[in-house]
Amino acid sequence: GVSTTTVSHVLNATRHVNEDTKARVQSAMEQLNYQPSSLARAMVRQETKTIALIVPDNLHPFFSELACSVEAYAFDAGYNIMLCQSERNPDKERAYLDMLVSKRVDGVLHMTTNQQDPYLEPLLAHDIPVVTFDRDYAGTDLRIDAVLIENERGAYLATKHLIDLGHRRIACIWVPSGKRQYRQTGCEAALVAAGICADPVLFYEGDWSLASGWEAAAYFMQLADPPTAIFASNDLMAIGAMACLNDRGITVPQQVSVVGFDDITMARYSSPLLTTYATPIAEVGERMCRLLFDRIDGLLPSERQQVLVYGELKVRKSTAPCAVVKN
Repeated sequence: GVSTTTVSHVLNATRHVNEDTKARVQSAMEQLNYQPSSLARAMVRQETKTIALIVPDNLHPFFSELACSVEAYAFDAGYNIMLCQSERNPDKERAYLDMLVSKRVDGVLHMTTNQQDPYLEPLLAHDIPVVTFDRDYAGTDLRIDAVLIENERGAYLATKHLIDLGHRRIACIWVPSGKRQYRQTGCEAALVAAGICADPVLFYEGDWSLASGWEAAAYFMQLADPPTAIFASNDLMAIGAMACLNDRGITVPQQVSVVGFDDITMARYSSPLLTTYATPIAEVGERMCRLLFDRIDGLLPSERQQVLVYGELKVRKSTAPCAVVKN
């Protein structure tokens, strides 16, 4: 017995409706189990209450934990999540970006390791806000907000921890992609600061996986002068390295100390428990969402925004004083 306009005002709280009429409308909604059409609302409001999350690998513990943090925060804020796995494939990522434009998502959280910025242009051309993880767009014309972590400082502190334990023959498993390459730089800086020559044979290129950590440790241990400690640029490679050492009867940390980076859940349950530079993953997810939602709501200045999230070294059972005397 009321107009559709009155029902709309009750649903959207856009105008005062007397309590009796409001109660009748709400009662009818309950009886009919009525749910507003999200598609219709999106057409009227020009918003979908949907954001996309692009990750390189949703099975990788770091990205899966980060995705869980994003989903929880977005759900509380009333947003739906569209998950896209790029598999580090530029063509697949470009196809996803084109699809997200057609779906009219309200914003995109970009966690891929792809370095080709032009693939983000379809989003920017349609004024779809983008927040990236660990990519610094300073010095470019791209208005892309970012949440950054302390890659170089974290690697420096992780390596310094090994140096403080007396290790001088320190190996590094690194990955040459984007900001995370700074983890190699941080490791080298700590060695230089301690007056230790960075031996090129002790730097092994991995790919973030358990297998590449295993392969790196196997390579290090066949050297004529193997390392007494290993810094890996992420926890998976560190855990893979410990598995290899264990297979060869080399005890961690008595014979070789191992340090990782990230502090994924697995690091707290590995054997031995992994010493690592901890990135506050839940905080990263929350800060990315807050930055994106503020950009969507027009609460940020037009200039690119960057947020730095601080970590800390978590000393556990995989590191110990060096037992080998080196000249």
